[in-house]
Amino acid sequence: MTDSDNIIFDTASRIFDDLSTAEVINDAEAGEWPAALWQAISESGLNLTWVPEDNGGIGATILDGFAVLKAAGGAAVPVPLAESLFAGWLLAQAGLQVSGEAATVAVGELSLADGKLSGSAKGVPYARNTKQIVALVETAGKVQVVQVATEQCELSEQTNLAGEPADTINFNAVTVAQVGEPGEGFNGDNVEAMGALIRCVQAAGALSAALELTIEYSMERVQFGRAIGKFQALQHSISAFAGEVAAMNAAADAAAEAVARAPSIDHEAWIEIATAKTRLEEAVNNGAAVAHQVHGAMGFTYEHSLHHVTRRLWSWRDEFGSDVVWARRLGEEVLSWGADELWPRITAVTDAR
Repeated sequence: MTDSDNIIFDTASRIFDDLSTAEVINDAEAGEWPAALWQAISESGLNLTWVPEDNGGIGATILDGFAVLKAAGGAAVPVPLAESLFAGWLLAQAGLQVSGEAATVAVGELSLADGKLSGSAKGVPYARNTKQIVALVETAGKVQVVQVATEQCELSEQTNLAGEPADTINFNAVTVAQVGEPGEGFNGDNVEAMGALIRCVQAAGALSAALELTIEYSMERVQFGRAIGKFQALQHSISAFAGEVAAMNAAADAAAEAVARAPSIDHEAWIEIATAKTRLEEAVNNGAAVAHQVHGAMGFTYEHSLHHVTRRLWSWRDEFGSDVVWARRLGEEVLSWGADELWPRITAVTDAR
């Protein structure tokens, strides 16, 4: 990260350390809105990081926003911060105004006619806790970004594995508050790719937090007269976990930097995102397994913070396409290069980082 990214990351981390505690996360899972946490986020402008000043934001860089997301992932923040950043980014792509209210992005079979939005979307994160819902609608070759008020939509409340809201929304001819057209070439693939990258960056932060908790516990838990972290077999497992964390952070950072270099998400950025999303499931499966093996039953208790990050990791790994989907896409892309272009393309991507 750059110096600016580090400042943003440190600011966000301080807020999350103080206000995203295990008690707050557990209460949020039970249905209590963490008002103090969201107020601190709003007052600091973290939820508007990706929005230019002309559109109502704070005009920070794309990498600043990813730094916030990594800190949020590590703290298992139980509010729609990532979703509000995503919604603000999408609105800004269409030149629309962005408020500081909580927002989320809906992806589904949607249509727009006479200023009315119809259709449905499943698994919309934190829909019930937001004031506005943003979506991309593609109709007859026309791409539009729309914003509607959440209160006008029909919600069916559901949760994901982490206990976070993941609601189904029905848009029954809902009046659109704002509508605009994004830049040329922008479509649903861009939205899916950005959503996938957001989850990768959050997961990188969560994996780092899980590794830190695992190392600390291995040095505190004593068995047979010494800390379990002193046993060679456990050291090997934790070292493998650290490798997964390093690989995931490197892949997520490379993808974030590629997006930051382009006006939106170009083809090279898409390749980096596909690489990171393909890597995500292996890192989550292997890393979380080691973390819980080291902690034993302790890591699953509500008094401990480990399960807050691992349950989110298990939820995020399949959102915006599984590793199988992204691996197939990435494989098809690599095959299209041909044998003569394979090594030059790989090294070119590496050099560009």
